[in-house]
Amino acid sequence: MAEAFAYGEDVLLVEEGKGRTFLVRLEPGMEFHSHRGTIAHDGIAGQLEGTTVLSHIGRPFLAFRPRVGDRMFKVKRRTQIVYPKDAGWIALSLDLRPGARVVEMGTGSGAFTILLAQLVAPTGRIYTFDQRAEFLENALANIARAGSADRVEAGVLTAGEPFPVAGVDAVFLDLPTPWEAIPAAWAALAPGRPLALIVPTAEQLKESVRALREAGFALIETVELMERPILVREREGVRPSERMTAFTGYLVSARKRLPGPPPAGAVG
Repeated sequence: MAEAFAYGEDVLLVEEGKGRTFLVRLEPGMEFHSHRGTIAHDGIAGQLEGTTVLSHIGRPFLAFRPRVGDRMFKVKRRTQIVYPKDAGWIALSLDLRPGARVVEMGTGSGAFTILLAQLVAPTGRIYTFDQRAEFLENALANIARAGSADRVEAGVLTAGEPFPVAGVDAVFLDLPTPWEAIPAAWAALAPGRPLALIVPTAEQLKESVRALREAGFALIETVELMERPILVREREGVRPSERMTAFTGYLVSARKRLPGPPPAGAVG
């Protein structure tokens, strides 16, 4: 059964015809203000998802519950975030499932942490670490607003320090120098489990892949993804947009390989 919007929950308002979006938390007596007019929160509460609400000047907005991708883009940012186009590939590479235990190094603004926490729900656990306490404080506020705080443990950690957990199902690194954390990631992972990372430059990519090989990772894969919207219009026809989300980083995945047996005839 469809549930009506209630006070205390987040609503995604979409400006009809323009596509601009706004994330609003419903509170009694409050108002949403935009360049297209004012909408009373009381006029949204009690309505069903997908309802059209009008501003005080008659401009239409659609009201939806935010998807996890919407929440990722709407976090309060102190750092760059993982884009949804990259997040899907990373999530598949990490083989995430309900109940999984995941280490994330480089919490940043917490956008990707929100996705991780949703994918391992209801019984999984995200152990997220950042080198800067002020970034972590902002990220935890974003995570709490998304309703995922009960599945996230956070702490300040320097890249290269051992992770305080072991036998985890996956590790994700989002760092300027991910190679420093790769040995610790290998130690934290359960045998055969995956690691993924994202880096913005070719030099960082080369150093990261070298470190993965030296640490004993296998099945190393590197990709970049580009996303281009397609315009579907009645009179002008169908064509690709002139604008696109192009390069946002090199994506790398790998699997933890255990040391092999010594060569035949080797002396111990």
